[in-house]
Amino acid sequence: MLDSIKAFLLDFFSAVQAVKMYAEGHPSSREAVGKAERDLADILGRRAEVTLGLVDQELAWEGEILFELSQKTRSFLAFLKERGVERMTFLAPFRPDEFERFVAALADPKYKDAEAFQRHLQTLGLRMVKAGKMKAAAAPAVAVEAGRPGGPEAPPPSAFEISAAAALLPLRAVLDGTEVRAREQGLALLDLLGRFGGKNRKFLSFAAFRDKDAQTYAHLLNVAILTMFLAAKSGFSEEEVREAGQAALFHDIGKIYLAREVLGKPKALTPSEFSLVQDHSVLGARILLRYKDALGTLPAIVAFEHHLRYDLKGYPKLPFPCPPHPVSLMVSLCDVYDALAQRRSYKKTFPPLEIHALISREKGKMFDPRVVDDFYKFMGVWPVGMVVALNDGRAAVVREANERDIFRPVVEIVGPESQRGTLLDLADEAGRVEVDRRLDPALEGGAYLDFV
Repeated sequence: MLDSIKAFLLDFFSAVQAVKMYAEGHPSSREAVGKAERDLADILGRRAEVTLGLVDQELAWEGEILFELSQKTRSFLAFLKERGVERMTFLAPFRPDEFERFVAALADPKYKDAEAFQRHLQTLGLRMVKAGKMKAAAAPAVAVEAGRPGGPEAPPPSAFEISAAAALLPLRAVLDGTEVRAREQGLALLDLLGRFGGKNRKFLSFAAFRDKDAQTYAHLLNVAILTMFLAAKSGFSEEEVREAGQAALFHDIGKIYLAREVLGKPKALTPSEFSLVQDHSVLGARILLRYKDALGTLPAIVAFEHHLRYDLKGYPKLPFPCPPHPVSLMVSLCDVYDALAQRRSYKKTFPPLEIHALISREKGKMFDPRVVDDFYKFMGVWPVGMVVALNDGRAAVVREANERDIFRPVVEIVGPESQRGTLLDLADEAGRVEVDRRLDPALEGGAYLDFV
């Protein structure tokens, strides 16, 4: 089925491009659309529903992240996101007339911005096709926006919120073109690492801001904390850890700039602006080189290289092979890990074992094998602070990663109450007790959050 999905996606993208170039009814358009129709009709003859989505910048189907296909089609993925399409569901029975209308709507230049395209979709009365934004889980609302005080009734900011806001001030300064005070940011990042570096999963669950960019800023902070945690465990000096964290925090500055300056435009993008969207890593590096006196050159290097891949098959294309900087390789892994770990799935959450399997399959291709091995040695498959169910029915909180066995952490029993507080090294319980699954803190795991 996976091969059929990949073939359909390539033919679907080709069909939209053909209609864009030749218009509906042209023989080339009919041929391309017909090929995609045959692919989808075959799939929906075997399944009642197919859902495809974008997780961060990668195509996903079921539990699979289609890394290589994403690399081949990144310009088309940018095209879809521009129209607000991050999730597509095709339902049986297959209706060719509806599919043709959907392709024509995507190709129509009149509906280039997300709002207009989504309004147009509603008028088409499609029953087979559903397309739109990702359904994101709500993050807990807290008082501090990125560097701005809360309202008059907001509770006092926590230490986490204060450090997070301070760490993000230079990011806002670069975006606003004002003075960057990098030392203060570095100290704030080190403070975050000291306070929360050992509780990675807990950190990943919270966004410390309330504005339209909350999810983006939370992701950047998560990637920075994960990168610093990995760098510290790998033997980097304190100064090198700080520099790695700053570079990670700025790695997607090009995309954020475009979201502000280009993607938010009410009018359709010009060809040059669309080219910028495809080359956000180059743009990010150019922006950060203006601040090299304050930030150094590492943030610009990481912004340029974080999509380059270990095997150099990513982007931007290089005129000659050049291995990415070690911090770029760390950021690349932490970026994908956080995107998968967040509850932003197009269809379902990605549990830790699935994330590990997806990342492991890309060792030697997308990711540096040594970086992957070090990350999981220090982080564990089941991150610290996660509430889990054991295979014997007990509930536990992960307290330590276990370098002896990344799948078997040290846990503290939190249920039943009679055994609460018992520490268990699952490496010593091999063959008897193991982690069965994550307990969702929004559902059954909520009863144990006070113990995290």
